[in-house]
Amino acid sequence: MFRVRFVVLVPAALGLLALAPGAAAEPPAPKPASPVPTALRFVQHFAAPDALAPGKDRALKIKLITALAKAPELSWADAGDLFDRAAFRALAGDRDAITVARMEQLLRDRTPQSRADMNPKVRAHADLLTTQFDLIEEAHRKPAEELVEWIAKNYQLGKPLNVVVICTRNTRRSMLGATMGNVAAAYYGLPDVRFYSGGTDPDAFNPRSIAALKGIGIEIEPTGKDAPRGSGGGPNPEYRVTWGKGLEAREFSKKYSDAHNPATGFAAVMVCSEADTNCPIVKGAGARVAVPYLDPKAFDGAPFEAAKYAERRDDEGRFMLSVLMQARRRLELAGKLK
Repeated sequence: MFRVRFVVLVPAALGLLALAPGAAAEPPAPKPASPVPTALRFVQHFAAPDALAPGKDRALKIKLITALAKAPELSWADAGDLFDRAAFRALAGDRDAITVARMEQLLRDRTPQSRADMNPKVRAHADLLTTQFDLIEEAHRKPAEELVEWIAKNYQLGKPLNVVVICTRNTRRSMLGATMGNVAAAYYGLPDVRFYSGGTDPDAFNPRSIAALKGIGIEIEPTGKDAPRGSGGGPNPEYRVTWGKGLEAREFSKKYSDAHNPATGFAAVMVCSEADTNCPIVKGAGARVAVPYLDPKAFDGAPFEAAKYAERRDDEGRFMLSVLMQARRRLELAGKLK
């Protein structure tokens, strides 16, 4: 009787058989990075200001994706409506198109020191948010334009230009907004634009807000000092908030008019409807901009609580990054920056 034996070779064994004696398996070649993020960042740094409004962001990305599918470059024919002609020629040199490699070089040359000094994880998250400006709510686009105009009009190199982000308790939305505003100022090389937080009825920096900010690499540590208690009567610890080398703020819950905050000439950004209603006039403010957001407190205790705080952090982060990006471009063209 004959016996037939079957030998089953598993994939791993087959791989070993394919190797010559002494040969080592080579790792798969890395996939080339998509050119779209580079092109998008390039446009945000060099395009005409009118092309950079949040309402145009989705169409802008579609334009870049379509153009780059043809070749790894951006031609005047594809992007002429995004740039001033003279500016495009200066960037492209003798060509009628700008390659992705050239974009990368120009972006490296223009990276502000304050961005290089940011915590890597914070910077990476800011990179992500700059690809999402189309997610800025339509109701917030006009206020964004107002804040851009105010910064562009009032900015003076080397002189602090202050923004106070205000909500009722100064525990959640104003803390998130002020911190993300400072992140945006560092990212776009405008450290003279400084963000503070305040409330109309302060309490304490909420631990959930702290966790949301720590989740993107922002360092938040108690200083060991306690600020005056709010109407809730609980402790009001003071914290050191750091988003990079030499980039930090002292934060605690306080009234918007607290001595820690600027007293005059600031822009008041109202991030909750209650504070907006209760403060029709913000004493000392040079501008008042209403950008109300839903309070993540409404989801406290839910299984997705942390996700809702992260959502609000990113909503306000996108708003602040878009504003600072547009303001920087206008200041550059006005000759107000080096």
